[in-house]
Amino acid sequence: MAEALPREEATRWLLLHSDERQRCWWCGHDPLYVAYHDREWGRPVHDDTRLFEKICLEGFQAGLSWLTILRKREQFRQAFAGFEIVRVAAFGSTDIERLLTDAGIVRHRGKIASVINNAQRYAELVNEFGSLDAFVWGFVTSDREGDRATPPGIPTHTPASTRLAKELKQRGWTFVGPTTMYALLQSVGVVNDHLNGCWAYRDVQA
Repeated sequence: MAEALPREEATRWLLLHSDERQRCWWCGHDPLYVAYHDREWGRPVHDDTRLFEKICLEGFQAGLSWLTILRKREQFRQAFAGFEIVRVAAFGSTDIERLLTDAGIVRHRGKIASVINNAQRYAELVNEFGSLDAFVWGFVTSDREGDRATPPGIPTHTPASTRLAKELKQRGWTFVGPTTMYALLQSVGVVNDHLNGCWAYRDVQA
């Protein structure tokens, strides 16, 4: 079990909120971001639809802040049929043009086309592994990659995320680079990158 951060590190990298809980610095004080930090980030996700959504949104996030994506998430869900994979796989060029006019999402042709492509590649992956869940969670590691004391110790990618990205790319998936895939592994609980002085660290570990 990781020890609490030294006082000087806690002051630097943790925020004390009005509920007397210390949280990772990155969620700031925005209520939406704090709720995401507390209830979602690092919590295990095993539903294929939600895992697919996470992969898609991490791809959209590239070059932007996650808070930007989080604020648009409900509109993304509406635009992409709730990220129901079979329905998205049936999207075509008309849908791409429609989505490029939707100001509620990130209007990037390559990223929009990637969501459709990846949905179309999903069935092949499921035929091989049984589910997206089984595939993603096959990259759980035993080297405590997520047990970092401070943000400088948290990597942008790891051997596991590099392998995950390579495996997906070999199967035709796009916008799934090692950094994007490490963000996925963090967000769906494959690794626990809450700082070990954050209240959620032990909660997630449990």
